[in-house]
Amino acid sequence: MAGSEVTTCLPEYYKWTQYLFLKLFEAGIAYQKEALVNWDPVDQTVLANEQVDDNGCSWRSGAKVEQKYLKQWFIKTTAYAKAMFDALSDLPEWYGIKEMQANWIGDCIGCSLDFLLKVNGKVTEEKLAAYTYTPEAIYGASHLYILPSHRLLHGNSSLKEVFQREFIPGKDSLTSVTAVNLLTNQEIPVVISAKTNFANFLDAKIGIPSTSAEDAAVAKNLGISLTEVIETLPNGLEKVINSAEITGMTRQEALKAITQQAKKKRIGGDLTSDKLRDWLISRQRYWGTPIPIIHCQTCGTVPVPYEDLPVVLPNVTTFTGKGASPLESAPEWVNCSCPRCKAAARREVDTMDTFVDSAWYYLRYTDPHNTDRPFNSDLADYWMPVDLYIGGKEHAVMHLFYARFFSHFCHDLKMTKHKEPFHKLLVQGLIKNQTFRLTTTGQCLKREEVDLTGTEPVHLKTGEKLHVSWEKMSKSKYNGIDPEEIVKEYGIDTLRLYILFAAPPEQDILWDAKTDAMPGVQRWQTRLWALVTKLIEARTSGTMPNPELLNKKEKAEARKIWEQKNLVISEVTEYFTKDHLFNAAISRLMSLTNVLHQAPRPLVLHSTEFEDALASLCIMVAPMAPHIASEMWKGLAHMQNKLCIHHHWDVDVLHQSWPKVDPEYLQPSDVVEMSVLINNKACGKVFVPQQAARNFEEVHELVLQSELGVKHLQGRAIKKAFLSPRTALINFLVQE
Repeated sequence: MAGSEVTTCLPEYYKWTQYLFLKLFEAGIAYQKEALVNWDPVDQTVLANEQVDDNGCSWRSGAKVEQKYLKQWFIKTTAYAKAMFDALSDLPEWYGIKEMQANWIGDCIGCSLDFLLKVNGKVTEEKLAAYTYTPEAIYGASHLYILPSHRLLHGNSSLKEVFQREFIPGKDSLTSVTAVNLLTNQEIPVVISAKTNFANFLDAKIGIPSTSAEDAAVAKNLGISLTEVIETLPNGLEKVINSAEITGMTRQEALKAITQQAKKKRIGGDLTSDKLRDWLISRQRYWGTPIPIIHCQTCGTVPVPYEDLPVVLPNVTTFTGKGASPLESAPEWVNCSCPRCKAAARREVDTMDTFVDSAWYYLRYTDPHNTDRPFNSDLADYWMPVDLYIGGKEHAVMHLFYARFFSHFCHDLKMTKHKEPFHKLLVQGLIKNQTFRLTTTGQCLKREEVDLTGTEPVHLKTGEKLHVSWEKMSKSKYNGIDPEEIVKEYGIDTLRLYILFAAPPEQDILWDAKTDAMPGVQRWQTRLWALVTKLIEARTSGTMPNPELLNKKEKAEARKIWEQKNLVISEVTEYFTKDHLFNAAISRLMSLTNVLHQAPRPLVLHSTEFEDALASLCIMVAPMAPHIASEMWKGLAHMQNKLCIHHHWDVDVLHQSWPKVDPEYLQPSDVVEMSVLINNKACGKVFVPQQAARNFEEVHELVLQSELGVKHLQGRAIKKAFLSPRTALINFLVQE
């Protein structure tokens, strides 16, 4: 769509990021709590997990990173865990990534519920969310179980002293703090666990003896009374007992009732896993969308009114990179009045993680200039979901998870018709280069600091041996390649063709190891150029082209060129539009180039087939190498005595229609030669009917019944079989 550019760092865009944040805040999904963060004690700043090296040191100052509790903003992505997990089944073309998303989310079998904490019978202001694998048995809760590392023992909690005083390391410690379940109003004691870890990322869970032998043992050892809430009937059906209004329900019915009630009261209940954590979006840095919240001593946390959006970043002249948020240094911006009571108040000085902006930009693309709302629903419904989404594997979980979350949330707000944002994914590999590290300190070295003349790279200054690894190019690792230098040496077309030809898009390219591909694509361009020159010279030789002058043998050769052209068009079109295997497309275009190079001079001069095949070749090369293709096309356009009249010779190659397979071209035979592999080793071929070649069950059965199948597969345990219809290949994995 023309003019559909969006710039996420401009107020015209982030106004709507703030609008969506307010919607999340209203829904109880954006919230603030104390969280453990990575703290650089030298630079006095919070670091993202990625900014802490393998030795636990800051990438900025080199200082040992500390863990510190700070009040941070979160988005409750766990509220959508089950919906997002279930919706993965609607994404058949998320090859490989779907499994990574499912693993990231985990099995959504339990939920968190909110508790109010009391000490010596007095209600405190502390709330606690704790997880249970069996919400249906909540009336059987005997205690609340927290880890010694829980924020209540370390942060700014009013209960910190009580907990620390009553905790006995290495023992389950029954405390004087009690927790009131906001759903059932039951009051149970808080126990600090002897363990240092629960499953995955849990730090607080509800002890329910009825459904956990471990919880029963803890309650028994500490003398906590317990109630049996699950009864197994003679027919094996489990029912809930001693559980107020859910008594008599099956476990499944009770689970649904409890989670629905909790969600309605906004005290938890969202089915999630024990491994998924809410999304921490607070950043103590300037470059991010300001969080549209005002802190008032009287009214508490107050959202900025919609009409006051956007909250624009102030001008900050000096950045130290140290201390709290840089926004703190703009008092005229920080100090404001409360929208409710008009008293003096302060703006939130954290900014949002930039992942928040990129989690919904695809929706803004559908309506980039809208000044009344983030996007028009009708436009979003027309354009969405994205047909093909291309990105790196490093975004397989985080960005794609956050984007899916926002899409589900907008769907629930009735802003969009579609839940899922991306229909098909193409996850591209990385171009990697060598990183040279000192083995002693792990410090990365620049190329000029490395001696590469010997058998092994060493540090030029000290002669120390280096640790060498292939990694994603990055400034901090000094392993980047400046594309401009490569373009100066080889040209942009050659570089683009090299990247596309060196590997399928999903695979990584190791920069130095693929030097064979660069000369290969250079030679191919020379051969393409030579073909155009050859045709122009033949047509300007003084002899008028006339297909009738070709003899029988030459006409048969012209027919072969026509067949090759059609075959290559059909394959390359499929590689471009379905498989995205550009390396295979280039390989087929190279093979057509070779066929045309072998054509004798009479064919070049007199055949329509040669001219048409070369023109089609030029059009198919153009998206990947537009400069040379445009020059070749200009040469053909100016050529005298053309035989092909269906091409638009008066306009540039990039404005030509994509070549189509001629209707009279018959696909090769009604039989497909299927390659058979056993444990990834080729062991022969079997002929199968064309109409059966794409059907796994039919191919599987035909191969087993064939002579080859009887000989190699009969009596062997087949663990799995994979069919690739496009490459006519079936691979059997059998027990050795």
